[in-house]
Amino acid sequence: MRIATLAGWRRLLLFVSASALGVVGVAVAADLAPGSEHRDAAAMTAAAERFLASLEGAQRDAATFPLESDERTRFHFIPIEMFERHGLMIADLTPSQRDLAHGLLRASLSQRGYLTATQIMELEDVLLALEGGGRFARDRDEYLFSFFGTPSDSAPWAWRFEGHHLSLHFTVVDGSIVVAAPAFAGANPAEVRDGPQRGRRVLGDREDAGRALMLALDAGQRAVATIQAEAPRDIVTGAELEIDRLTPRGLGFSDMTDDQRALLLDLVSVYTGMMADGISEVRFARIADGEIRRTSFAWAGSVEAGEPHYYRVQGPTFLIEYDNTQNGANHIHSVWREFGNDFGRDLLREHHASHPHD
Repeated sequence: MRIATLAGWRRLLLFVSASALGVVGVAVAADLAPGSEHRDAAAMTAAAERFLASLEGAQRDAATFPLESDERTRFHFIPIEMFERHGLMIADLTPSQRDLAHGLLRASLSQRGYLTATQIMELEDVLLALEGGGRFARDRDEYLFSFFGTPSDSAPWAWRFEGHHLSLHFTVVDGSIVVAAPAFAGANPAEVRDGPQRGRRVLGDREDAGRALMLALDAGQRAVATIQAEAPRDIVTGAELEIDRLTPRGLGFSDMTDDQRALLLDLVSVYTGMMADGISEVRFARIADGEIRRTSFAWAGSVEAGEPHYYRVQGPTFLIEYDNTQNGANHIHSVWREFGNDFGRDLLREHHASHPHD
């Protein structure tokens, strides 16, 4: 869900400006459908139940783990040959099971998010054509589903979908609250330059929204936002399981004009909008309702298209990182992280504290 799909997003910006950032959430809250996140959680749970019910014994054994298993917090985005993964691979599903698997993805992601995920997988075909085989299989079917606990509308459970350049983690608590973090998306090539997919830019919205904000800054603001002249080779947090707040922080939201704030909000919505609409709306509203006032934007590298560049957006509870430096600045890594709450850690701690006999 992009911010433009929230009916009142422009009204939100007027509230921000008029009240010196004091009532940011008013406009957003008025536009959210009651229980939207709960409906998405219920749809996700039902889709997971249907998929799991279709599995044979060995398939189910491969796909399922205890909720408290260490496996739940394993996370990476490199090829499977470089990082062993556990779960049930798409390649090992029947056609009908694949339909149910994609039904789970559709229930968990927005329409745009689902297209992004499937197009990332399709880029494996492009890499196979470019490389002609070799060290990595480059197979669009080498993506795995893993479930932790039992899908339920009353007890916590979680699931993961992961492979090269895609790592999505969902935690559902009490059938109504969903944590979708970490959420990694990569694209190689970032722009397909030859062949039948020529011109495709799977993560082009993430690149364009970040650059649009940087180009909208004046010289003084750019100097504050620029944290180093050269872009790092990769996202700074990599695949670390525990992340800390990064410094320097860059340019703060309060130091931007209204138009620049709109661009920052739009950039955040690119990332929140990958998830199902209700989940996305709740997550975006949480940020708009106060967090955005303490959010900053940082840039490294060139602002010219085709040159190595990096940006991050950091708020009190979340971090966005984006990097495009490898393969001649045609290889994107991007991620959404939540401080303390990746893999639903904080939410599960709160649940267990209030349900000690679970």
